[in-house]
Amino acid sequence: MLSLSSLRRFHPHAAYAAKRASVFAVAAVACFCMTVQPVLAQAISLITDDETLQLLKDYEDPIYRAAGLDPAALHIYLVNDPEINAFAAGGQNIFVNTGLFMKLDTPNEVIGVLAHETGHIAGGHLTRGSVAASKASIPMLVAMAAGVAAMIAGAGSAGMGVFMLGQQVAQGQFNAFSRAQEGTADQMGQKYLRATKQSGRGMLKTFQKLADEEAMSAYRIDAWARSHPASRERIAELEDIIEKSPYKDVPDSPESLRRFAMVKAKLFGFTADVDVVLRKYPPGDESAPARYARAIAYMRKPDLAKAQSEIKSLIAEHPDNPFFHQVLGQIYVNMAKPELGVPSLQKASDLYPEGTEIRVELAAAQLATENVKYAQPALDNLKVALQKESDNAFAWYETALAYSMLNNEPMANLATAERYYSIGAYPQAQRFASIAQRGLSQGTPDWQRANDIISISAAEKKNRD
Repeated sequence: MLSLSSLRRFHPHAAYAAKRASVFAVAAVACFCMTVQPVLAQAISLITDDETLQLLKDYEDPIYRAAGLDPAALHIYLVNDPEINAFAAGGQNIFVNTGLFMKLDTPNEVIGVLAHETGHIAGGHLTRGSVAASKASIPMLVAMAAGVAAMIAGAGSAGMGVFMLGQQVAQGQFNAFSRAQEGTADQMGQKYLRATKQSGRGMLKTFQKLADEEAMSAYRIDAWARSHPASRERIAELEDIIEKSPYKDVPDSPESLRRFAMVKAKLFGFTADVDVVLRKYPPGDESAPARYARAIAYMRKPDLAKAQSEIKSLIAEHPDNPFFHQVLGQIYVNMAKPELGVPSLQKASDLYPEGTEIRVELAAAQLATENVKYAQPALDNLKVALQKESDNAFAWYETALAYSMLNNEPMANLATAERYYSIGAYPQAQRFASIAQRGLSQGTPDWQRANDIISISAAEKKNRD
């Protein structure tokens, strides 16, 4: 694995020349993160997972439309935190803790939380000015979440990404809601649940759990740091609203319960201690969620033979599930056999073409084979992913590697400039854009893009100075 000092000495995309099959999921990105983590201490982490984010989007879209908002304008981020919490921030952005799936019992409970957060957005409750997250910081945050997507192969997932953001900033800027605004968000959220013919009991159950936790650990909780205070008075008001709803007893559908159970198992598999996962989903449990969780836990252990056995049993039963093929591809990558992972990841991408994370993983595996025949297909996959997430730092990193394999150093330098630009590392972005521009034909779109990065980065550097 490269060290921090070696990262500073070597050209960022020159690592392509090294043997990457066994380390592509760790070394390059891990070293990059080492340049970030010391600056961003006391941090939270984001997870990138197409399956979980798609489920959250499916929950949220009807609610968002009921609020008179455009679902296309909303961004949902998954926070690697086992506590029950969510918050809206920086415009139309909702951050959801993994704890909502891991500690709550039904889809309706998660949906109730999302309805509440939509109430904050529709009600204009988000903090503004100097205490708000800037518009630019949100895509950067997601870019870095994807940017370390391949880092933690040994810790669990080549398909989950972590980006570090200062905890103090996140809490101080994102969670400054008053109790009055919380009550209003409750009421608005219940309105949206009625409009979509869903029960409001899930929201109530969640806040009851928060109230119980508050009562049990009040001596340990900093009231100013708590983003969603759950008072008994607030719960009483919710109960009154819910009882008046004609949809108060509408249950979750069997399909909704199935998807919820699978995502819960997946998140446990990736984020909980392996021993905890295997206790919660013991080998004697042959349910689909249990096998899913164990496949991931065994991959992390690592016990790759058992991991393969579990996930292949799921694929045999559900051959059209893209996320099972994705996990199988991750297992092969963790075995340092990316050439075996490519077909599985390609299958996953074919079944779920809108999956940005899957495409980036596929491209990374293709490039890790060091077979030049995969360079152009990998580049094509990365271009599709970057059309959706232009600030995906890891995708830009892999793009630079692809161009290097194709002996196109000017474009490799431009991709490296884009990577630094996406994380706000403006001096590096300016330097590599200048190098790239010298090798590009003047006046072309790529030359102009390099020129834009140079100009904007220079202005940002001046502002910071």
